[in-house]
Amino acid sequence: MKALMKTTVSAKPHEVEKKWLLIDAEGLVVGRLASIVANILRGKHKPIFTPHVDCGDNVIIINADKVRFTGKKLTQKIYYRHTGYAGGIKEARADKVLAGRFPERILEKAVERMVPRGPLGRQQMRNLRIFAGTEHPHAAQNPEVLDVAAMNRKNKVGA
Repeated sequence: MKALMKTTVSAKPHEVEKKWLLIDAEGLVVGRLASIVANILRGKHKPIFTPHVDCGDNVIIINADKVRFTGKKLTQKIYYRHTGYAGGIKEARADKVLAGRFPERILEKAVERMVPRGPLGRQQMRNLRIFAGTEHPHAAQNPEVLDVAAMNRKNKVGA
């Protein structure tokens, strides 16, 4: 009797089927949402996941300005950036960024720091669309709604 063959299937870029997912970020915890979105962008939720191929889905996040932090992170978390000049380090608190002109950057940076660095990570980040309000221009793609708050009770702050 012949033994069972165990082979690893490596996905090719043209074999990958990409879906569109819609996530409402209102009241969700930033880090928990970012880790779920990073896994979806990488394609780790699919059985055909291949580390060197963009297997992930397209993700649309709405209400990014209504994400929440736990504990005292809203007032104590500091985001640093550097201008490139000597002594050019700048800082901004999380509450100032959320109240500022581009509140979706908090979620964008959180996800960006969870995907791999390099050309593949940049390609996967192009599949992420974040909007501060409830409107988005991707209705023609018929995105499936993903309820992140129902996955785990800790994903949402407050009830």
